[in-house]
Amino acid sequence: MSTVHDFSAKKLGGDELSLKTFSGSVLLIVNVASQCGFTPQYVGLEALHRKYAPKGFAVLGFPCNQFGSQEPGDAAEIAKFCSLTYDVTFPMFDKIEVNGTKAHPLYQFLKAEQTGVLGTEPIKWNFTKFLIDRQGAVMGRFAPTTKPSEIEPEIEKLL
Repeated sequence: MSTVHDFSAKKLGGDELSLKTFSGSVLLIVNVASQCGFTPQYVGLEALHRKYAPKGFAVLGFPCNQFGSQEPGDAAEIAKFCSLTYDVTFPMFDKIEVNGTKAHPLYQFLKAEQTGVLGTEPIKWNFTKFLIDRQGAVMGRFAPTTKPSEIEPEIEKLL
């Protein structure tokens, strides 16, 4: 059976990173965008990351430009925006697609493991969140409207 740890992705700097690096950690994987109405959620995501990182937790951000072209920048622009605007310290990955034939294999897996409303697979918008346990299993899927703080009790259960 596959887990999140079976995948890899390019970080914003271009280096490929195996998600095995996060074995033993609880993860919150989020497709993000810098020009979205939900972009202020970076504050809550960063707060969770800083609070729980010492206990083995990490937020992983995956920029995506598929929803309203709200992530138009290149890797350098995304990194600068996240750093200067929200002081993001959690790992950020290269821009990917989350839906369609070019969807990143990680997102193909995540969507198959945890479907959305009424069993639908496609990601509906930016800031959809997937909660992953220490073994790499997908434990939950949360809508873009779900604030990071609302997921905190679920994170604590897995830590």
